[in-house]
Amino acid sequence: MIDVTGLSVVFGQGAAAVHALRGIAFRVAEGESYGLVGESGSGKSTVLRVLSGLLMNWSGEVVIAGRPQVPRRSRAFHKLVQMVFQDPYGSLHPRHTVDRTLAEPVAIHRLGDVDRRIAVALTDVGLDLSFRFRYPHQLSGGQRQRVAIARALILEPRILLLDEPTSALDVSVQAEILNLLMRLRRERNLTFLLVSHNLAVVAHMCDRLSVMREGVIVEELTAATLRAQEPTHPYSRQLFRASTGYDRAAVDRLEAVA
Repeated sequence: MIDVTGLSVVFGQGAAAVHALRGIAFRVAEGESYGLVGESGSGKSTVLRVLSGLLMNWSGEVVIAGRPQVPRRSRAFHKLVQMVFQDPYGSLHPRHTVDRTLAEPVAIHRLGDVDRRIAVALTDVGLDLSFRFRYPHQLSGGQRQRVAIARALILEPRILLLDEPTSALDVSVQAEILNLLMRLRRERNLTFLLVSHNLAVVAHMCDRLSVMREGVIVEELTAATLRAQEPTHPYSRQLFRASTGYDRAAVDRLEAVA
């Protein structure tokens, strides 16, 4: 469903140039949930921005659902691929009701039957119709992220790009959203590409994952390997140790990674 080869992104020019991605490659099968993990600045979100069409200055090959992609995407592409952003407080327009937020993509794609589509989208994410005419400030963080997921799903895409979809939420709400996403993936046979700092979330949600560092994929793992704490690359091992919280003994065992 997603096939990326030699993907590179450079911001700036000359001595100030930043190589955000350096020729990365990975493949995601239809119906699979694939994770990208790594420290801040490793290039994870840049990958999603390229795949979604938000970032157009890139080189390499991107194939989505068997079709090679160019930087400027078609309307049909945006019906196929949708993105859920990290911050539900920032991704919803503060002066738009839930109704307007959900109706807008339906109008852009000229789908019709807007009332039914909005009702189905809200029901699918666990919200009743009483939420339809509320504003974002009248919703909790978890409810806002459910609306953001409903906005992505209302076009009935086949691929969801998830950029840290639970990191801005309380721990108890995170579990609800993750379970919701897993149910939706199962019911709709969705393909997920999930970016997260949280290795426990990735191990729970994903079948396979890639570990990124400084714009490069250093290792590809299965979720089983991650749960067994058996990564082979030194950076992957350090990332796992760091994810378990502060431990003085673990700090003493840190390896120098070139």
